[in-house]
Amino acid sequence: MDAIDDIRSNIVLRRIIERLERGDVSGAIDAMHLDQAAFRPLEEAIRQAFNGGGVAAVEQIPTLRDPNGHQIVIRWDARNLAAEEWLREHSTTLVSNIIADQQSAIRTALSEGLARGDNPTRTALGIVGRVNRVTGKRDGGILGLTAQQAAYVDRARQELLSGDPTAIRNFLERTRRDKRFDRTVLKALKDGKPLPAEAVDRITSKYADGLLKLRADTIALHETFQSMAAAKDIAFRQQIEKGTLQAQHVTKTWRHTPQKHPREDHVEMQGQVVRFDQPFVAPDGTRIMYPHAEGTPARHTLGCKCLAEYKIDFVARLVT
Repeated sequence: MDAIDDIRSNIVLRRIIERLERGDVSGAIDAMHLDQAAFRPLEEAIRQAFNGGGVAAVEQIPTLRDPNGHQIVIRWDARNLAAEEWLREHSTTLVSNIIADQQSAIRTALSEGLARGDNPTRTALGIVGRVNRVTGKRDGGILGLTAQQAAYVDRARQELLSGDPTAIRNFLERTRRDKRFDRTVLKALKDGKPLPAEAVDRITSKYADGLLKLRADTIALHETFQSMAAAKDIAFRQQIEKGTLQAQHVTKTWRHTPQKHPREDHVEMQGQVVRFDQPFVAPDGTRIMYPHAEGTPARHTLGCKCLAEYKIDFVARLVT
């Protein structure tokens, strides 16, 4: 949310409008300055979650002793090569994908607006949002939304402007709409009149804000679980590389977290135990090194709250 606010606050609307008046869609997108640096707050939040996960994982490892009975000092090393590489590649890939999706959504919205002959100013404001006179910040717009969410906003706008009762009723089925405007929409239905453009702007602006909050929450949940899960796995891997532990003495157990709408595959995986260096196997055949592992298909990660529980076989370790 901070990153999107920063992008919005640095936009010079006049430059975007000038480019749209020339039909220069690429130039209009460039004028929005959607670059990697704008998402530093997101990268920093991921770094903190990652390091927090590594520290927590190390703290949960029981006391280990060498053959002479001396306690072995165990620390989380955030500067470890594997840790730094995971954090760098993960953050870069995430932000790059967000920017690419943003540019795709904005390009589609701008191109469709020009094709319809929409006013360049209205088209630009539909992208970057309008300045709220109370807060001084821009509200609404499709900045920060996925391409699919941006399409939802566009369809919602067309529904409300259409004057078609069926289309307007369809808007009232949208779960992320701001219900405070329902009375206005219902009145237009009752009177059999289309909603004024200004009212549609306000309604779709709040609808877009609701979708942006959903996107932010989705990213926050997913990135928190993924960062902490990766840190936990890397923390144990660090001890194995140092010789403090051996992979054959560590096991992983899949722990499913109860949810309102659980994945049946993950419910079935509850209690599955594998060696540290082996993957879990989902009922559909997907091999997963640990919940939220990089490269795992989205059907097994988005919204998932499962965890891996790591255990050390102290008896086998002592015998060895």
